[in-house]
Amino acid sequence: MNTPTIEQIHQHGSVRNYQPKPVPREMVEAIIAAGQRASTSLNLQMYSVVAITDAGERERLRNLCGGQAHVAQAPVFLAWCADLSRLQRVCELQGYTQEAGYMENLLLAVVDVSIAMQNAALAAESLGLGICYIGGIRNHPKEIIDLLKLPSLTFPLVGMTLGWPENPPLIRPRLALDAVLHWGTYNSHDEKALREYDQIMLESGIYEGRGDGEGYGWMEHSARRVCLPMRTYLQESLKEAGFLSSED
Repeated sequence: MNTPTIEQIHQHGSVRNYQPKPVPREMVEAIIAAGQRASTSLNLQMYSVVAITDAGERERLRNLCGGQAHVAQAPVFLAWCADLSRLQRVCELQGYTQEAGYMENLLLAVVDVSIAMQNAALAAESLGLGICYIGGIRNHPKEIIDLLKLPSLTFPLVGMTLGWPENPPLIRPRLALDAVLHWGTYNSHDEKALREYDQIMLESGIYEGRGDGEGYGWMEHSARRVCLPMRTYLQESLKEAGFLSSED
């Protein structure tokens, strides 16, 4: 089954090389407006986006996001933020006290950001632009918050580079559908399917040079990543931003 929309989705790949060509402001606005049309929990719209086009600020972001060159190279960097500060103001105006420290509020904001961001990505790609999600924005949250002048009750969740692709993106193979789609009840993971996908990724050459020898594929790469502690400071950073109570 195929439609133009499904076809576009299947052509997605992260873009890490961009042309030195600006993205018009009205195009950025149209992309974010498309993101806003995404479903949102209880219509609370618990997110905000900071668009950075200044070359100097993008260079500072590159340094804070793990030194990824495309963060500075792309003409636009979008910082997608969980945002309860707007609702804090709404509560003040309505005479209520917001309970911002509950885990549920953080999860609602994360879901809202994720759905809106993917809508925006699809809109951008429909215009011929390329994107790359940047999890490295969480490497130094305090510094990012200071750089973007984010108020209390906002937190930078994911970055997005935006620009005109220099080359067509690499389209990475995905797991077989049966590995992620479960009908009725959850099925145990089939080792054969996992190893078949691992072989596909090995043959693609995507992980060449990343491991310590032959046989470094998706399974070894993934196992190493999830067995290492990552960004252990995030819980404390979220508390400092007002998202989690001291009991969480």
